[in-house]
Amino acid sequence: MVTDRFERMVRQVRGWRPAGGNDALRLDPALPEADLQRLKREIDDCISARGGEVASRRRAQAIGTAFLELDADGRRRMFELLAQSYDYDDGAVDLAVAELTASGTARERSVAVHTLREATRPRYERLLRRFNSFNGGLPFLVDLREDLLDHRRNDPGLSNLDLDLRTMLEGWFDVGLLELREITWQSPAALLEKLIEYEAVHAIESWDDLRGRLGTGRRCFAFIHPAMPGEPLIFVEVALERGIPISLPGLLDHQRERTAASAADTAVFYSISNCHRGLAGVSLGDFLIKRVVEMLSAELPNLKHFVTLSPIPGFRDWLEQQPDTHTIPTQLDDLDLHRDEMLHAAATYLATAKRKLRAADPVAHFHLSNGAHIERLNWRANPSGAGWDRSLGIMVNYYYRIKGIEENHDRYLAEGHVAMSDGMKKLLEGS
Repeated sequence: MVTDRFERMVRQVRGWRPAGGNDALRLDPALPEADLQRLKREIDDCISARGGEVASRRRAQAIGTAFLELDADGRRRMFELLAQSYDYDDGAVDLAVAELTASGTARERSVAVHTLREATRPRYERLLRRFNSFNGGLPFLVDLREDLLDHRRNDPGLSNLDLDLRTMLEGWFDVGLLELREITWQSPAALLEKLIEYEAVHAIESWDDLRGRLGTGRRCFAFIHPAMPGEPLIFVEVALERGIPISLPGLLDHQRERTAASAADTAVFYSISNCHRGLAGVSLGDFLIKRVVEMLSAELPNLKHFVTLSPIPGFRDWLEQQPDTHTIPTQLDDLDLHRDEMLHAAATYLATAKRKLRAADPVAHFHLSNGAHIERLNWRANPSGAGWDRSLGIMVNYYYRIKGIEENHDRYLAEGHVAMSDGMKKLLEGS
């Protein structure tokens, strides 16, 4: 059965799908051995540009279209074919290394370095680049990588293919190519629908809910790629408030009186959603936050504080794996009996739980690597079921102090240093 994502892929590439006839490459969806060899011959001819560039492009079209018709096993077999038969040539690399070692003059060394660089480029890169040359090719490759990630989880042999495709996407989605766009209630309906679909932190329950999130005292910004004009890549929802918030329900309550933008002193980034898993590992969010801070600072000089109200998604799981030093409350308990103990545990988790140098909590890693510091923990900040399951209702404010962003960023990446306020340090010390 074709997934919703692959139905979207079909729609995205409909402008370059062959109409049939001699250009069509018809394969069994499971890609049995005979069809696998047929596919391999097409890929060989496409990569070598047999018959010229026009013929090679037609073959790439046929290969991309055939990929859409494959089932899960067939797509896995095609990924394995690319990884095993179209990576770089070991013999060519060894020869290039030998030539580099034997080079004497600067000219010889320059030529040898170029030869080595070319030898280490995988052959499948040419096929992927030809996909990208067609209308709809870039979103096709983003969704193709999402499918590749699913298969890579069970097949380490696909790691190099995934890494190379991610590196290519990093170049094609360089921040210099992206448009930072404010999304308002007047934006195209198709784009607004994408916000509802992709919201990953606090679900948008209805069109009225979305209208409230784009109304007075609220902003939404997204990165858009010119090749994907109707698709946000990542977006952030912002509340303009007086004071640093301590609770989520107030930010999502569209009935309460809102602070006018001209009267606000705080910009609250309360939801950041990556829209495409195929872009995992491609840096977008760090640039988004910094650009939005710059934009809002220029537009609203009355803003003095730039903070988040963020979940702590890994806290409860971490807490349950610790030795029996904490009494984890249940929803039936009087939570406030455990308040100090749980806040201290959450501070310990954010400050010390690491995977090598990076924070174990993914949201903490995101904001700390962007140069924020941990400002404050907020008790009972998210009373929803999801808030309870992830972090016992505790939320955290990460603070973006403009003058300290670069130093915090550098120390975190180099040393794993977790920047935090004096209040957080006291909480961590238990005083």
